[in-house]
Order: sequence, then C-alpha cells, then structure tokens
Amino acid sequence: MDNHPNSIPIQLEAVFAMDTRGIILAAGRGSRMGELTTAQPKCLLSLGGRTLLDWQLAAFREAGIHQVALVTGYQAESLADKAPTSFHNPDWAATNMVVSLTHARAWLQQYPCVVCYADIVVTAPMLQKLQAAPGELVITSHQCWRQIWEARFANPLADAETFRVDSNGTLLEIGGRTDDINTIQGQFMGLLYFLPSGWQRAEKYLQTLPEDVRRRLDMTGLLARLIQQGWQIGTVAVDGLWMELDRAEDKILYDAWLAAGDSGIFHCQGTTP
Repeated sequence: MDNHPNSIPIQLEAVFAMDTRGIILAAGRGSRMGELTTAQPKCLLSLGGRTLLDWQLAAFREAGIHQVALVTGYQAESLADKAPTSFHNPDWAATNMVVSLTHARAWLQQYPCVVCYADIVVTAPMLQKLQAAPGELVITSHQCWRQIWEARFANPLADAETFRVDSNGTLLEIGGRTDDINTIQGQFMGLLYFLPSGWQRAEKYLQTLPEDVRRRLDMTGLLARLIQQGWQIGTVAVDGLWMELDRAEDKILYDAWLAAGDSGIFHCQGTTP
C-alpha cells in the first residue's frame, strides 16, 4: 500500500465518496458589493434569475452530495431556512475565511467535505471531479480564467494570483503577485476537498499559529503556508461555468453573459468541464 501521507487505502475511497458532505462558506459581508449586500448576504444575490446559493445547492445535488451545511456570519438570520444544517462564526466581522471554516470542524473531522465559497457559481461535474481526486487536500483550478479576467478587469494582473503546479498536478505556488500573466497556470476557484485526516492535520497546524495570524488568514494564505510545510496539495484542472462575484460590476457582466447564453467564455481547449 502507498504510504504517501496524502494517500488513502483504495478500498476506503468508495466509502468516503458515499459520505461526502458539502460546506458553503457564507459568513462574510461582501463589502465590495456596496449597497447590494446592505440587507442580505452575498450568496442571496441573484444571477440569471437564481440566487448564488441556489446555483450552489443545485450543483451539490446534481453531484450526488445531498448533505450540505452553511457557515454563516453576516445576516445569519436571513439564511436560517436555506439549509438543514448550519454552523455559525459569531466573530465573522473580525476574522477571515479560515476561521469561519474551523466552525464546521464537526463535519470536517468526520467526513470527506467539499468546501465551496459562497460567492461563486460552479457545476456538478467540477464537484464530482474534485471528490474523485486522490489526496487529503485537493483544490480545483480553472484553465480558462484568463479570458474571464480580461473581460472583468482592464488589467487582469491587478487581481489574478500566482498558481503553479508540477507535472503531477501538485500545487507549488498560490496566492502571490506576478507581472507575467503567462506564468499563471490556472486560478484557484474557491473549491476545496478535505479528507478528515487532511483537515485534522490542517487544524493541528493552525493551532501552532499566533492568534492574530490565524484570525487574519485567508484560504490561499493557508494553502501557501501548507506548501511551505511540505504538504502535497493536489489540483484538478477544469473549465466550464464558473463565476466569482466579487464586485457590483461582476454581477452586471455575468447577468449579460447568462442572458445572451454566452457559455463559450468559460471553455477552452485541452480540458474537460
């Protein structure tokens, strides 16, 4: 049997897949959306006539993941009836996404979990590819990100982050700045997959950090730190429908694309959705 720290016995993989659960991180304020999130969390904003949360829950259902929990924070009361299970980060205003995720430890410690940002639209095939990938911690990367970013930003490098992998798809670098767009091999999408053993290792590492560092830590920051600790983080390359709603301008752009049925922007050669 492979003794690599990120491997699991083959006979257990089917069991893990059956028990996979979904966690949607919906604690943040989404302040860059301005007045659109004054009275509601970002995940309740509509794109193409459906809320972001509806898009996400439908993708999880279609992927065969039927137990999905929300991690709430800002305007938590408006999400009370949106999912049968929720976890809450009462300190959401003073902490970042990693702390929000730790509030879902009851699931992360027991079950394989697909973790999804609350401000993205993804598809069921992406979730299926992610949970089928081997490893204690795996993330997706979008291969057609550049054409999306070029439509969103006058200068894509003002927002795009470094993303490098080796020939096996193991993550080498994430979350940095670069002045050469051609060196970016994909973009992190806000989708992660943890096995319980992977989460337990990650949480043990988090406990070694000073409290102020831990409270400020975002997800790409955590991934970059785990790489420095020698972790083998797997990646799954995808293309297809992916919308990251970060600014009010994004909503206008995406609504126009959806109304026009313009799905080509999300696809490129050499990958499968």
